[in-house]
Amino acid sequence: MTHVETEITAELVRDLLHSQHPDLADRPVRLGARGWDNQLWRLGDDLAVRLPWATQAADLLLRKEHAWLPSLAPHLPLPVPVPQRLGEPSERFPRPWIVTTWVPGAPADRAPATRAAEAAEALAAFLTALHRPAPDDAPTGGHGRGGPLADRAEQFASATETGLIPDPDAVRSVWDDAAAAPDWAGPALWLHGDLHPANILTADGTFCGVIDFGDLCAGDPACDLAAPWILLPDDAGDLFHNAYQPAADAATLRRARGWAVLRALGGILIGEAGLRGRPGGKPTWGPPAHAALRRLVATARR
Repeated sequence: MTHVETEITAELVRDLLHSQHPDLADRPVRLGARGWDNQLWRLGDDLAVRLPWATQAADLLLRKEHAWLPSLAPHLPLPVPVPQRLGEPSERFPRPWIVTTWVPGAPADRAPATRAAEAAEALAAFLTALHRPAPDDAPTGGHGRGGPLADRAEQFASATETGLIPDPDAVRSVWDDAAAAPDWAGPALWLHGDLHPANILTADGTFCGVIDFGDLCAGDPACDLAAPWILLPDDAGDLFHNAYQPAADAATLRRARGWAVLRALGGILIGEAGLRGRPGGKPTWGPPAHAALRRLVATARR
């Protein structure tokens, strides 16, 4: 993480709005959240300003959301943060930024889904709607998202050598089976690309919104189909797969388990970093990641 040199404050956000979008500048501004790539500032009751602050890649991710998400959002059954305005780099703030709609709800790493049937159906409906063939000029995934699972072998190996995994041999068995599955041979489908618990919102025990489309890309749906393992309560996976259409083939389900292992291992590392107070760490990521890994290993032993 490389934080921007400019300190982001409510005053800065108001100044940027006055300069480029003055019709929005009189709305109340307050901090919403600090994410991995961006800070989120509430703008009144129904809008938010997202500004890059911790990674150099955030600039391109914001521009990608601004370019593609407005055309996808109307077809999605869960609310998403739809870009409304683009802010260009300036002397006051040398990076692009966007104004989006605000999506209410609590991040699932802090308020997990508890109503299994409703959550499974909501997630399946969202991914059914999103997973449509993407145009030829759609973006490709960063860090290999949506690509061949075998390309992530080095990441898997390094994540299992940390001493934080209770049964690395069992986890490796799940990974090996997933990596051996045939590659995706269908059309490149639209993917969210980053469906971890902090990027999906809950209310009343079920999912009520999906945020952070910076990793939006086209590719293998197995990348997103890891989500049921990470996001749903125990014994809700079958409910999801019965509702998701068209039903995923056996090879895609195997690859999805591999993507779920990667997502869980990453969550465990970030959770541990949070417990130790390290930069970028988030202690709330650990419990859902450990639960997902436990479910993956348990089902592999049946």
